[in-house]
Amino acid sequence: MKKAWLIVNAFLRGSSFAGMRAALLQAAKDAGIDMTVKTNADFITRDSLANPPAAALFFDKDIRLAKRMESSGMRLFNSAQAIAVCDDKTLTSLVLEQAGLPQPETILCPMSYPGIGYREGEFLDEVIQVLGLPLVIKEGKGSFGQQVYLARSKDEILTIVRREAHCELLFQRFISESAGRDLRLYVVGKQVVAAIRRVNTQGDFRANLENGASAFPHTPTAAQEALALAASEACGTDFAGIDLLQSNNGPLICEVNSNAHFLGLMRVTGINPAKAMMEQIRAAL
Repeated sequence: MKKAWLIVNAFLRGSSFAGMRAALLQAAKDAGIDMTVKTNADFITRDSLANPPAAALFFDKDIRLAKRMESSGMRLFNSAQAIAVCDDKTLTSLVLEQAGLPQPETILCPMSYPGIGYREGEFLDEVIQVLGLPLVIKEGKGSFGQQVYLARSKDEILTIVRREAHCELLFQRFISESAGRDLRLYVVGKQVVAAIRRVNTQGDFRANLENGASAFPHTPTAAQEALALAASEACGTDFAGIDLLQSNNGPLICEVNSNAHFLGLMRVTGINPAKAMMEQIRAAL
């Protein structure tokens, strides 16, 4: 039986992470892969990477470890570069812009320094003039809809950027017609293997299931499918959860998630993306 590693974070131990680990291991077993779980804390010493398998499913965001593994000759799903691009929404926005792919109009927050912050935030007048109010503020790094804010005034924006001055930040136009609703398309390789529509009726502008949204099966249009595949390709992912907003001018890319959880998607659609993921890995062994 061919061998591979499943790399997870040593310090994330909630039920959703345990469920994902179990689903991935079962899919590996069904695909004839002997997959061993390793955490990022298992690779402290240099000799911890002696005699590695040919490939690993890297279901974490420890980019430095991913680069070490690639230096040892391993093929990672996803690559260190793809994870780095997706794990920082400011970098994702730049990659999408360079690829000419549609996203909500975005302005990157100018960088400041610890202990300096943003003081009066004079530059915010220009941000508001371009994007209007309310607008969305996103920290570069965050998951499950956390670290994403809706600001309705300059004072609210200034409060958020001062509080999060240590983070990379971006501002985006608020797509009001899609408030509390989005699409999650799960891409594996060159195929959209499953899709859901997420709707939040709890008054939250975010459509993440963790924020109270409900999920429904969705059959993507040709335009939605093409956009999800283009986003995955631009970010270099082998698999990804692509979030789309349906605007009055067509679909827009909201986020590209390099290790998106899929248990909710699997419950709603009956489709397990891990099966297609393991086919990719098996082909590399």
